[in-house]
Amino acid sequence: MTPMWKARAGWALILALTALPACVAAAAAGAGAATGIYLTTRGAASTVPAPVNEVAARARSVFRAEGVELDAASVEDRGDSREIKGKKGDLDITVSMERESETTTKTEVTARKNVAEWDKDYAKHLLDRIVRGTAS
Repeated sequence: MTPMWKARAGWALILALTALPACVAAAAAGAGAATGIYLTTRGAASTVPAPVNEVAARARSVFRAEGVELDAASVEDRGDSREIKGKKGDLDITVSMERESETTTKTEVTARKNVAEWDKDYAKHLLDRIVRGTAS
């Protein structure tokens, strides 16, 4: 390798290393801002940092605050798996919760308009409120 190429390679390495901390910080900030919510094929999902019974209580509270009429609820696996369903306008809303650990619950929200159409934005909105624990 010629001295000129060694110098270029050295500068490229220095530039890459100085940019790395900024990239890592930006990725971490983006992950925190999103509260861990991701879109699914039918709605939104997240691992909520709360036990199943607390997440279920939050979901019911959000339903009341959003004007979603609760029409079904189920509990399975000794309370480790729960689901509530409701209706708001033309939307059929479902919140499915499954215990991941003593302090975390895998939660998915769907808002179905019809057989082939889903309102992912509204599902994400509801899940965000459940994650934050805010009904108002």
